[in-house]
Amino acid sequence: MIWSKEETMPREELEALQLERLQETVKRVYEKVPAYRKKMEDANIKPEDIKSLADLSRLPFVTKQDMRDNYPFGLFAVDKDSLVRIHASSGTTGKPTVVGYTENDLKTWTECVSRIACMGGASSHDVAQICFGYGMFTGALGLHYGLENIGAAIVPSSTGNSQKQIMYMQDFETSLLVATPSYALRLAEVAREMGLEPQKDLKVKIALVGSELLTDAMREEMHKYWGKDILITSNYGMSELMGPGVSGECLEHCGMHINEDYFIPEIIDPVSGEVLPAGEQGELVITCIKKEGLPLIRYRTKDITRLFYEKCKCGRTFCRMENLSGRSDDMLKIRGVNVFPSQIEEVILGIDELGPHYEIILEREGYLDKLTVKVELAHSTDSFSTLERITKEVKDKLKIILGLDAKVMLESPNTLQRFEGKAKRVKDLRSK
Repeated sequence: MIWSKEETMPREELEALQLERLQETVKRVYEKVPAYRKKMEDANIKPEDIKSLADLSRLPFVTKQDMRDNYPFGLFAVDKDSLVRIHASSGTTGKPTVVGYTENDLKTWTECVSRIACMGGASSHDVAQICFGYGMFTGALGLHYGLENIGAAIVPSSTGNSQKQIMYMQDFETSLLVATPSYALRLAEVAREMGLEPQKDLKVKIALVGSELLTDAMREEMHKYWGKDILITSNYGMSELMGPGVSGECLEHCGMHINEDYFIPEIIDPVSGEVLPAGEQGELVITCIKKEGLPLIRYRTKDITRLFYEKCKCGRTFCRMENLSGRSDDMLKIRGVNVFPSQIEEVILGIDELGPHYEIILEREGYLDKLTVKVELAHSTDSFSTLERITKEVKDKLKIILGLDAKVMLESPNTLQRFEGKAKRVKDLRSK
């Protein structure tokens, strides 16, 4: 189902709307946000210089560090009295990044999430269980209001107490699950530990997953646990931009449609900052063109993807972003080789004898980096020859994909740490 007529706008009409909203936004932040005005003056550009969408590339980037430097409200384009909601990051690596919403911003947010929920197969008939943490994190409340807006019944179960989550699924006949991919897998594991078979004893037919990278291999792993008929669609967003609702995957599974009437996407070279042509892989940059509280311009997301502008078979004309390859700040430099954790995950999930839970450990011995991959077996075995064969297969495939030797440690089932929120797979001990 297509939620709004804007999703099928002709490209020419859409770009005219984008330019109008971009010009209004640039003028407003120049006049109301001193930090923006200084950045634009340093770049020798004024609002009246934005005459076409191509001029967007002349504007300076904004980064998470800018938000921390202007903590808490220095990048806001409205006064605090105009805000009706404030969220913030955990701030584990410095000052938290604070985001805020006016009443109109919340309406925009609800509209965007309603769209991506419908793209992902949700309807008014669903009972939607939201297994994101409620609180300062934007994910839970964003999906909550969007799904509620389309008429779904909401079970705001949050995270934790996985056995009770399964009880709710049974008793309330949950049909739609909102979770990270890793927690969706964990819930299926818990259901089996309770003597249930998820695809037979539960009625979950749709999984709207986000907040974590969803690789093709992870999607296949989810099908193994939840059944081949479950519809799994990915959605994308981040608190700085709005929360969930920036883009979402439709039933064609050919990328996530960006709500382009609210966000203008670019792909840049993460090193040079140069804008790359459509179809080339690089860092995603997003400009918010309809937000009142915190309208970020050319925000560097650090997420690696590519954009496609061909009309989708689903009928939507909004461009699509490929499911993420990783984050530029998640990229690991190991013995001079650039490695994304997703590459290691693809290898692990491609081997039937292995489960989906793993840990990447980086250490330094002398002057050399040492890569260790711990991974759980899908089933226990005492056969030394079997363990030796699986270990060799993992090592050989990692060597082919990464060009690196890795130590592989096979762990017994249900021994590695499980995560209810974003999975933390990497332990980089090299600085220690």
